[in-house]
Amino acid sequence: MTSDGAVTKEVTARSSKSEKVVAVYGAAGHTGRFVTAELVRRGISPLLCGRDERKLDDVAKSTPGSEVRVAKLDDPASLNRALDGALAVINCAGPYLDTAPQVIEAAIRGRIHYLDLTAEQASAAATFENFAGASEAVGVVVAPAMAFYGGLADLLSTVAVGDWSRVDEVRIAIALDSWHPTLGTRLTGERNTVPRVVWSEDRMQLLEDPAPTRTWNFPEPFGSQDIVEVPLSEIITISRHLQTSEIHNYLNTTPLADLNDANTPPPVAIDGAGRSSQVFVVDVKARRGSELRRASARGRDIYAVSAPIVVEAAVRIIDGKTKRIGVAAAMNSSTLQSFCSRLNQIILS
Repeated sequence: MTSDGAVTKEVTARSSKSEKVVAVYGAAGHTGRFVTAELVRRGISPLLCGRDERKLDDVAKSTPGSEVRVAKLDDPASLNRALDGALAVINCAGPYLDTAPQVIEAAIRGRIHYLDLTAEQASAAATFENFAGASEAVGVVVAPAMAFYGGLADLLSTVAVGDWSRVDEVRIAIALDSWHPTLGTRLTGERNTVPRVVWSEDRMQLLEDPAPTRTWNFPEPFGSQDIVEVPLSEIITISRHLQTSEIHNYLNTTPLADLNDANTPPPVAIDGAGRSSQVFVVDVKARRGSELRRASARGRDIYAVSAPIVVEAAVRIIDGKTKRIGVAAAMNSSTLQSFCSRLNQIILS
């Protein structure tokens, strides 16, 4: 995982109420294991939560200080027990259309913060629409889409806009050298049949059919790439806090061929952290009139990089470094500048 020079601290059994404890729902999944490892690296005790006790026990064997708690989505009492004692829960179990409402409701009942990794537009939009009042009433933060898709694009867009109060457009282009989807990604794709939307002319509109295409000159190592508009959860989050008439998100065509091929295998680890060889660049352009600002980030493995992003956000929320309560967009906080200062530490290189 990414390192900021801090000494990795082994987590032992929880000995005081002041110790940070974070629940990970879906801890046995591919991304859930990255999130759990990042919590341990940050000195945070993870509660390994999910539906499959055998898989959770397997994760626990290599996770110091962890505790397994089985919880089913259709059993609110088991979710309550699973989250008991945690300061926050990170939901890593997709499809989020099916898991987010139940886990958010349990977090609100337990008065703890909630974060998830959804790329699903419908899930992120429903979270804003359905849980703002309840989360504000109990004083917790609910932060959807704090991951590679959603959170990273939101961060870079906010960096690019900077001190401009309003811009004409924000365009986000993502390049992947390949995409070996996890089982969770496959299941989410099958479940997520809701029509995609873009932010255009100051309102949500359906994505054109066929989706618009163009070319984009990415930073190295990609250069010029054919891209197609693929709006994801960042459209929902960015439109909540940046003043702009247009928000569009694109993906290069190479990984889409991998994703659409049922025979493409899941990711294979090539290092001790479990990362694959996949390389990505996220490149954002914000325009105001004839002025153009740009922010970009490069790294490895879109699943692995979601872990330090969401854990960093969780730590800041738990430590009270955001004045927000209720449902919050990724970068809608008073600590943007300090978050941005850690960008190179958060992104895997």
